[in-house]
Amino acid sequence: MLPWRTIIVPDKDCDTPIYLQIANAIIQEMKKGRIGPGIKLPGTRQMSEILEVHRKTLVRSYEELDAQGWIEMHPSKGTFTSKELPEINPRRFSVRTEKRNSFPSETGYKVRINNNIRKPALTYRNITGFHDAPDVRLMPVQELGRAYKSILSRPVNFKYMSYVDIAGVQKFREVLSEYLNSSRGLQTSFENIMITRGSQMGLYLLTCVLFSKEENVIIGDTNYYYADRCFENAGMHLVRVKVDEYGIDVDAIEKICRKKKIKAIYITSHHHYPTTVTLIASRRIKLLELSEKFGFIIIEDDYDYDFHYCSSPILPLISADQKGMIIYIGTLSKTIAPAIRTGYVVAPPNLILELARIRQIIDTQGDPIMELALAEMFSEGEIRRHMKKALQEYHQRRDFLCELLTQKLPGIIEFKTPDGGLAIWAKFDKSVPLPPLTEKLRSQGLILSNGLIHNISSVSINTTRMGFAWMNRKETERAIAILTKTIKTNRTT
Repeated sequence: MLPWRTIIVPDKDCDTPIYLQIANAIIQEMKKGRIGPGIKLPGTRQMSEILEVHRKTLVRSYEELDAQGWIEMHPSKGTFTSKELPEINPRRFSVRTEKRNSFPSETGYKVRINNNIRKPALTYRNITGFHDAPDVRLMPVQELGRAYKSILSRPVNFKYMSYVDIAGVQKFREVLSEYLNSSRGLQTSFENIMITRGSQMGLYLLTCVLFSKEENVIIGDTNYYYADRCFENAGMHLVRVKVDEYGIDVDAIEKICRKKKIKAIYITSHHHYPTTVTLIASRRIKLLELSEKFGFIIIEDDYDYDFHYCSSPILPLISADQKGMIIYIGTLSKTIAPAIRTGYVVAPPNLILELARIRQIIDTQGDPIMELALAEMFSEGEIRRHMKKALQEYHQRRDFLCELLTQKLPGIIEFKTPDGGLAIWAKFDKSVPLPPLTEKLRSQGLILSNGLIHNISSVSINTTRMGFAWMNRKETERAIAILTKTIKTNRTT
């Protein structure tokens, strides 16, 4: 008999259940060839005595192995390793002690490293601070829970538990279409809308369908980092254009178009990301004219249209598009919560069809039950009530943060109070370099972006987005107190 007591050493302090540890250990020995095919294993009673565990634990281990096809259980005969296992030559036990059941630290083959995109980093959302995101504590949890439960409780909706329309549940697309038409001046139907897992997925699908390597795309001289990476990943050339207090420089775009072929332009017209400025009406009109004249596509990313504090927001460019040159991208992830991965693309039906084709390669469909729940919340007015409440709260938080910055840090942080959105564009004095400052703040339990993600050249702009929506009044007071003390203590002269 094999020395099972030394082969299988259950760890009672491990998070993995004992029965799975035993099953996994037997699988590893079979993979290594130390236990061959057709070998009789000790019975559950005998093995439990050997390993000093409860017999029921061994029963579950054997059931797991049987379910995975590693063993065959024959009544009155016993339990045997599967005869279908490949013949593997056993290896000698190494004198060197190896860590048992450990996963390889890296692949045995070469993996191409994409240095164009930064490594995924911790978000530190467990730490309070100037996060550029909505406050999830304001999320309509009870309403969403009721809607979700209501959808699941109706047998008529069981069909949505299977595969559905790749572009999204039609009912939700109809409701969303009505909402976009009434709030943004669009004239869409459900056929003009594709539901995605966030707006970034929509942008990625667009690059797959519309663009080829070496084509030119115009973006702002400061722009959304992941949009830039998305275009670069498609092999496109980024043509940067200055963004001033009136939005992207449309005259500069015209000059570029006269010299080279431009395939598309990416804009965040409502509040440019990251500077928060709004593209003025005259530039919007001219941009539409240039699009029709030179034939470039306008990708309008309207990530925060629902957050505008001073007056009625300017309607998106797509509301005036008569030639089908604009693709509109939006999201509910900021309206409700980032975890609600629900974005959308608005375009003519022929493009929606092609986006659906390519989506099948990476994601067969979205989340139909969540889409139905959101549709119900829209229909019952829950979403609008939530947005009205959140908008009022964020407006107050914006004003409070701006007031504190003006009082506590005059001459150190330069900013303009944004008309909307969830963050201010804050330029720090050169005596307060952001990277070391943010490290000191983090050690004190406060998060502030170091702004490096917005740098597009070797010269640091020492500017960052300071989110005001994430923190309530008390938290903002504490954050500014820590920020002020840290700056005044460490400021260079």
